[in-house]
Amino acid sequence: MTFFFQLVVTGFALGMIYALVAIGFVIILKCSEAFNIAQGHFVLIGGYLGYTFLVTFGLPVWASMLSAIGVAVVLGLLIERLTLRPLVGQPVLAIVMMTIALATVLEGLATLIWGGEYKTYHGVLPTLTVKLGQISIPPESVIGLMVSIVALILLLLFFRFTKIGLAMRATAEDLQVVQSVGIRATTVYAVSWVIACVVGVIGGILLGGVSGVMIPLAEIGLKAFAVVLLGGVNSVGGAIVAGIIVGVLENVAAGYLDPLLPRGGLAQVFPFIVMIIVLIFRPHGLFGLARIERI
Repeated sequence: MTFFFQLVVTGFALGMIYALVAIGFVIILKCSEAFNIAQGHFVLIGGYLGYTFLVTFGLPVWASMLSAIGVAVVLGLLIERLTLRPLVGQPVLAIVMMTIALATVLEGLATLIWGGEYKTYHGVLPTLTVKLGQISIPPESVIGLMVSIVALILLLLFFRFTKIGLAMRATAEDLQVVQSVGIRATTVYAVSWVIACVVGVIGGILLGGVSGVMIPLAEIGLKAFAVVLLGGVNSVGGAIVAGIIVGVLENVAAGYLDPLLPRGGLAQVFPFIVMIIVLIFRPHGLFGLARIERI
C-alpha cells in the first residue's frame, strides 16, 4: 500500500505540471479558438533554458526561474507580433498551421543552440525531500509541486482580479462586446501568448529537473492536449483537475502495469488512452460546456 501512495503523491506532483502546461492550451483556445500545437515546444525550450541558467551560468534556482520567465515573455511577444497578429481575421486553420510551423522552428532552434542533446540538472536543485510517514517525495517532485501550485494560484488571481485578466475572460466569451467597450483585442492576444509561453517554459524547467531535457520532451504538449480534452477545452479549472487525474493515472500505470509488459511503455500512452475514452463517451470533457449546433 505504501508503494501505491508513493505513486499517487509523485503522480499528483507530475499532474500539477501537466495542468500548468495545459492552461497554456486553454488560454489560446479560448481567445483565438485555435489549438496551439507549439505548446509542447515551449516546454522543450523551457527545459533547455533551465539547463542553461542553472548549469551553464550557475545561477541560483530563483534567478534561473526569473531569467527563463523573462526570455519566455520576450519570446511570446515576438511570436504574437511577428507571426500571429498578421493572421487576425483569417480562418482558424491558418492559425493552427502557423503554430505547427512555430513548433518546427522552435525544435530546430533547440537543436541548433543546444545540439538536441540530453541535458540534466538534478544535482543543482535544492534538497527538499519530504517524508509523509513511509512515503518519501523526491526533491524534484517537491519543487515541481510547490512552483506549480504558486504559478496556478497567481494565474487564477490574475484572471479574477486584474483588468487585463477580466478582459481576457470577456474576449473568450464575445470579442465584439469587448471591442465595443474599448478593449484592444491585439493586447489581449499578446498577453495570452505571453502567458502560454511562460507556463510552458516553467513546466519545461520543472520537468527537466525530474527527467532531464531532450527533443522528445516536446511531446509533453500532446499529453497536455489529452489533459485539456479530459477537463474540457474551455475550462481552466477543468485543466487543473484533469492534469492531476492524468498525472496520477500515468504514474500508477508506470508502477503496476509497465513491469508486467516485456518492454513496458504503457505509461507513455496512458494519457492518450484516457483521451480516446473521453472523446467517445464525453466529448466536451468533465467540466466543458456541451455545445449543440442545429442545422
